[in-house]
Amino acid sequence: MVKKNMSKNEKFVRIYDLSVSRVLLSFINRELLPGTKISKNHFWRGFSKSVHELAKKNRELIEIREKIQKSIDTYHLERKGKKINLNDYKKFLEKIGYIKKKGKNFKIPYKSVDKEISNICGPQLVCPVSNARFLLNAANARWVSLYDSLYGANIIPETKGAVKGKTYNPIRGAKVIDYAREILDKYIPLKNQSWKNLKKIPDIKNGILSIHLKNPKQFLGFRKQKNKIFSLLFKNNNLHLDILFDQKGNLEVNNPDGNQDPLKIHDIILESAISTICDHEDSVAAVDAEDKVLGYRNWLSLMKGNLTSKFKKNNKTILRKLNLDRQYLSPKGKKIVLHGRSLLLNRNVGHLMTNPAILLKDGSECPEGILDAFVTSAACIHDFKRKGNSRTNSIYIVKPKMHGPDECSFTNKIFEKVEKVLKFRKNQILCGIMDEERRTSVNLKECIRILKKRVFFINTGFLDRTGDEIHTSMEIGPMILKGDMKSSKWIKAYENNNVDVGLDCGFSGKAQIGKGMWAMPDLLKEMMEQKVSHPLSGANCAWVPSPTAAAIHALHYHDVDVFSLHQKLKNRKKAKLDDLLTIPLNTQKKWSKEQIERELRNNAQGILGYVVRWVDQSVGCSKVPDINGVGLMEDRATCRISSQHIANWLHHGVCSKKQVLEIMKKMAKIVDYQNLKDRGMKDQDPYQAMSGNFDKSIAFKAACDLVFHGKYQPSGYTEPLLHFNRLMKKSI
Repeated sequence: MVKKNMSKNEKFVRIYDLSVSRVLLSFINRELLPGTKISKNHFWRGFSKSVHELAKKNRELIEIREKIQKSIDTYHLERKGKKINLNDYKKFLEKIGYIKKKGKNFKIPYKSVDKEISNICGPQLVCPVSNARFLLNAANARWVSLYDSLYGANIIPETKGAVKGKTYNPIRGAKVIDYAREILDKYIPLKNQSWKNLKKIPDIKNGILSIHLKNPKQFLGFRKQKNKIFSLLFKNNNLHLDILFDQKGNLEVNNPDGNQDPLKIHDIILESAISTICDHEDSVAAVDAEDKVLGYRNWLSLMKGNLTSKFKKNNKTILRKLNLDRQYLSPKGKKIVLHGRSLLLNRNVGHLMTNPAILLKDGSECPEGILDAFVTSAACIHDFKRKGNSRTNSIYIVKPKMHGPDECSFTNKIFEKVEKVLKFRKNQILCGIMDEERRTSVNLKECIRILKKRVFFINTGFLDRTGDEIHTSMEIGPMILKGDMKSSKWIKAYENNNVDVGLDCGFSGKAQIGKGMWAMPDLLKEMMEQKVSHPLSGANCAWVPSPTAAAIHALHYHDVDVFSLHQKLKNRKKAKLDDLLTIPLNTQKKWSKEQIERELRNNAQGILGYVVRWVDQSVGCSKVPDINGVGLMEDRATCRISSQHIANWLHHGVCSKKQVLEIMKKMAKIVDYQNLKDRGMKDQDPYQAMSGNFDKSIAFKAACDLVFHGKYQPSGYTEPLLHFNRLMKKSI
């Protein structure tokens, strides 16, 4: 089990067989448990007993990972330079327990889940749980302005006077209006008419809309103010669109620029982020009790419905809070209430890491994933009465970085312990399986079988999965260029296999099949062109980095009826295990010195740009420019693939340690220059340059360690080194 140094300021209280940080103990006893009917003694007694029973198994599973990896390393070393015989390779993997025997076909049972999981296809946001403002933006991104999203995006070119500028530009506004009309014509078409030609705001008389739709069933409801139509509500592919009108006297509209629209449409509000993952894992930097409580407190406030955030914008103080539900009247005058917020899921950490917030009776640190499960689940009790999040009293925990069915079984045991201590019904805690480790991919069906009564979600995570692909086969030879991974045989099989298995197991209409992140938040035109591939692949949810990206990606789900597509995909030829096991080894290409240098620079820039903020400023997810200046969303998954890629090339002599170190120093100077604007930010530690201070910069040393010691990191993960160095930084 990975251990980390404790902060010199950490103070503990002995309770049962535990030593608990005062910060965490106070939060749980004074904030989390009151109002849950779970007493302090009951919680701590149950937690202590459970964690001591589970910790041993947790350690054993990590040891099994190491044992399997050593066996694979030996296998490749013995056959180095020889072509892999896939049949022999598969038999070997079966022998060591890497590939499990397949059982009989099955379907996951129906579970009482929220409709956002079972019936609505759409974008899924991922947001660091440590940032209250971001969380509020994400939760409220269930409903997003199409006009604002288009106006700020590169979808509308800044040509012929349509520049964004610092103030409203009516030329650009007109292009937004035209684009929006095309969307209405496409998704809410009229009979023998275009939305572009309407000059009069539609009205409703005797329950009948004054305009004629091709599909009248798309019209669901309306809102009026001062007896005038304020908004019209429509639905397409189970997603809502709310058209707002700028009629004089409307109380909710203050839009002087909207008057350039002949129809006086003030905005079109799209149902966008259907669900949001509140992340305790890859997008946060939580290394001790203080950090964990920050995330736990935000999650608790979301469950209580009282999370707020104050910030300044244009010299004005703004208070942000959770949106209320949206209310309408049906054409027949009946009340319609639509959920005002994204359905909130919680990503706990995986099985690897421990945290010094709690020490067990033998002095070892508490497995962090077990702590997460108890605390985040207890917070959900506050939502059960108010039903501000789940209307079925379900708890949705996304579990990352599980290696195969045995680790899925352990997750099930953790949840069983939590349910018993917190007095939940059996299988009330539902589990999302992240298919991001190779041993899970080749055994996905058996992983689902283990958790079939809990599973609500599977998804692919290209970056973590690639990092594990490189690390697992580290000894066989140098890997292909990072940019070539997406077109490699294994990745295509991996993406298809995830959908194939999900459909075979009966996910359609019951659970989510997800796809990964769009990592370039500024390039929404490119996202509009490319990310439609996710619903076309059969994914009923796919990750986006921002509310604006959620609104744009939602248009893809208006284009594609995913549930109908599922019926066709069920009959396609299934992905092959042989393809899934094809290692992305470079066997033919000979790279030039310039190609190698460029690849190393790009990887180094991403690593340094991410690590310097993680270690020095406790920022777990940030936008880092790549070598071409394109801002990429970086988290621990992106850091994992970049560091493992360089480590692999170093190990096989594609590059030298001296060469890599020189590049790391050169790129550190570039990263420092890019981060100049961060100096003196009030909400973070001030930025500290790495260049000119290489021997003393903890962040620079951490980035180098990720590369030079990458081969020896458990499964190629970045967490152990990042946590160690962040704790070191905090102790100064």
